[in-house]
Amino acid sequence: MSTPLRLGTRGSALALAQSQQTADALTAATGRPVELVRIVTSGDRSSAPVAQLGVGVFVSALRDALLAREIDFAVHSYKDLPTAEHAGLHIAAVPPREDPRDALVTKGNRTLAELPPGSLVGTGAVRRIAQLRALGLELQVTPIRGNVDSRIARVHGPEADLDAVVLARAGVARLGRTAEISETLDPMLMLPAPAQGALAVECRADDADLVELLAALDHAPSRAAVVAERAMLATLEAGCSAPVAAHAELAEGESGDEIYLRGAVISPDGVRAIRLSRTGTPADAAEIGKALAADLLDAGADTLMGSTE
Repeated sequence: MSTPLRLGTRGSALALAQSQQTADALTAATGRPVELVRIVTSGDRSSAPVAQLGVGVFVSALRDALLAREIDFAVHSYKDLPTAEHAGLHIAAVPPREDPRDALVTKGNRTLAELPPGSLVGTGAVRRIAQLRALGLELQVTPIRGNVDSRIARVHGPEADLDAVVLARAGVARLGRTAEISETLDPMLMLPAPAQGALAVECRADDADLVELLAALDHAPSRAAVVAERAMLATLEAGCSAPVAAHAELAEGESGDEIYLRGAVISPDGVRAIRLSRTGTPADAAEIGKALAADLLDAGADTLMGSTE
């Protein structure tokens, strides 16, 4: 039992940080040593915008290594995973989720409302771009790529060329850089991406012993929230490249815990948006997500999805 488990990870600072945190948690919970194995993905090798790369570019190489038995398990940013299940693989754990909200890093530590008209704001997600445009703040929004460090450097570095960047708060937190956040954005202003801030710990479905071992890391409330958000996304996803956002919260209700799920589909120009919500029990998380997607489609979300060219 002393043989180290091989944890596959991308080589970015954020991927290494979240994989090391997961490895340390597993060792603390089970006593099993873990070693990190770096895997280069096609997403890491490309400089194209994320929206053009397609779903799964950051995870396919890790999954290939899993299936080839080059590693024992992998840690993904959950929002990078395709919504379709992989027949040979299993999400054995969803560890406690980091704060899923988006964060703003600005020159002069300004809040979003304090940015002057014409300020140049960078972000990599069409979802964030659309919601920034929807706020009507007269900001110039530009798509950017890069890791957390390089994005923040475009605001605070020696060659800074942006007034602000918007990025996931979870990544900034996992790198220990929350002191540089000017504002954590209220989901009423900026609804997060489905599964943002959550990790997926994945292994081979036929490795029963490891499935059982990794279950020690699972956090049921985080898993339920992610299941609801991703069920909504999956139901909307056919032919869909429109900005889609979702945020599920668990709260104590009159007869036990309840999930409150908010979802939105926004036109890329920010002019039109459909925002709806659903509630239910954690046991019905997937059905809540599917029902909210159906509500969004009934309200005309498909017309926004068709306007993404």
